[in-house]
Amino acid sequence: MSGNHYKGHEVSCCIKYFIFGFNILFWLLGMALVGIGLWAWSEKGVLSNISSITDLGGLDPVWLFMVVGGVMFILGFAGCIGALRENTFLLKFFSVFLGIIFFLELTTGVLAFVFKDWIKDQLNLFINNNIRAYRDDIDLQNLIDFTQEYWECCGAFGADDWNLNIYFNCTDGNPSREKCGVPFSCCTKDPAEDVINTQCGYDIRAKPDSEQKDYINVKGCVPQFEKWLQDNLTLVAGIFIGVALLQIFGICLAQNLVSDIEAVQASWVPPPLSMRRLPPHFSKKASAYYS
Repeated sequence: MSGNHYKGHEVSCCIKYFIFGFNILFWLLGMALVGIGLWAWSEKGVLSNISSITDLGGLDPVWLFMVVGGVMFILGFAGCIGALRENTFLLKFFSVFLGIIFFLELTTGVLAFVFKDWIKDQLNLFINNNIRAYRDDIDLQNLIDFTQEYWECCGAFGADDWNLNIYFNCTDGNPSREKCGVPFSCCTKDPAEDVINTQCGYDIRAKPDSEQKDYINVKGCVPQFEKWLQDNLTLVAGIFIGVALLQIFGICLAQNLVSDIEAVQASWVPPPLSMRRLPPHFSKKASAYYS
């Protein structure tokens, strides 16, 4: 490109390297999340038996790492390389991909507000499916325990939802020691206890309902989640608005950089023939011709 001339247009270095620096962080973080997901699957033997990915009846939390990490990796790659190499295709891909994600988030938020009862039913169904698979995957088990401890809840709408699990149901034919019990994460916490009693939920649902509340959290996770949303509505709204503004800002910066690059390309003027570098075997003939 030596000797090319441009008239009055140049690419903004500030925008270019801001997009590059911002997206390289996303790129590296995406790679880290994907790496953690692959490591977790390797530890569980999933990579040696790919078909087992679909065997779990509930949600494998590793999918969250893989999906989020994959999206961040793709976005970070497109934005980082597109800005560094001034590649308009990658920058436009970055803008469109980010715009699609923003549109999906906006659509999901509107639908969740309009169809609240349907969302509640789906959440109930989702939690119950994961209750059935509680003992099938250690990561899912840890996720459910964390949720029940954090929101001080038990089951989707109450402790009796654990009848759906083959280890905790109260049927006469259940040989499990956990029969008619609940996981330890349902138990009320005693501040004086330093060590978690993992057997605190054994046989608890065999007791009358009036006695259960002295030992476990009897409220369901769906109502507790709704209460948490109402109590933290400002925080949740602030996070969503912040993420949306960040996405819009990224789209605008990428489009601005694309416009700069295209303006520079459009303003390119070929140098006069006398200033062009000619191969040695043409130089004498060209000089004689144009002299």
